[in-house]
Amino acid sequence: MADRIAYDEFAYFHENAEEYGIAYDGPPAVRRQSVEVAPGRRLSALVWGEGPAELVLLHGGAQNAHTWDTVALALDRPLVAIDLPGHGHSDGGIGGSLDVWANADDVAVVVRALAPGARAVVGMSLGGMTALALTDRHPELVPRLVLLDVTPGVDGDKAQSIVQFIDGPETFPSFEELLARTIEFNPTRTESSLRRGILHNAVQRDDGSWVWRYRRFREEGGGGAHPDFGDLWDALGRVSVPLMLVRGMRAQSVVDDADEAELLRRQPSARVEHVAEAGHSVQGDTPLELAALLDDFVP
Repeated sequence: MADRIAYDEFAYFHENAEEYGIAYDGPPAVRRQSVEVAPGRRLSALVWGEGPAELVLLHGGAQNAHTWDTVALALDRPLVAIDLPGHGHSDGGIGGSLDVWANADDVAVVVRALAPGARAVVGMSLGGMTALALTDRHPELVPRLVLLDVTPGVDGDKAQSIVQFIDGPETFPSFEELLARTIEFNPTRTESSLRRGILHNAVQRDDGSWVWRYRRFREEGGGGAHPDFGDLWDALGRVSVPLMLVRGMRAQSVVDDADEAELLRRQPSARVEHVAEAGHSVQGDTPLELAALLDDFVP
């Protein structure tokens, strides 16, 4: 039987800080908290800081709340990072993990409980479209909206490489094989950051094999097939709060010039930022640049 790899989700923050040169004088104030969103279903979140949360962060598909760790350390502001339905430590979604409208309703319950006075909701990829649906359905919860490398124009063709990664093997016999595949599909990231990411996003089974956390709810629609976001263009047109699109400009990005142009056609006052060294995962590739943009957009 393979050796067990110990995991403590709060034991790696010093590595995040060291990798990006963030001042670190001890473990940050972070706690995990869950909120019942419906009878028998709970969403889990990481609550950063002691004061009222200023930001709500929503990760992408097949990720989890720890994808924001370095950004949260750099911001040093009270915030809440939520595990979307069917991801991380959360239970499955009522309509599967990829139903952004149902996700938005669940997230609204968590925001009311943990971040009722948040100044902005920030969402990457699936989390970005969930944030857009949240803005449309629960506008009182979203004073500002930030979309990270996603628009309603993103489809399966544009996200093909990401879908290929997510839709890979069901299990991996060893951590090393899981790490090797992750490195292959994330060429812009350091091995140390990917190793941390795997420990947060996968679990080791009793037989020593590894499985992604989001695979637990695959039968509910949490697999690799990319959802159709097209109906959210109208929702984007209805947004009446300050909006910022942060677009990664490396090859791994899934947003193209046509998407950006359509967003600006529907929201002429939107702020658009291009991050030259980021791919699709802006928070993973360039967390310090993203933190600076968020600090500027959400004073």
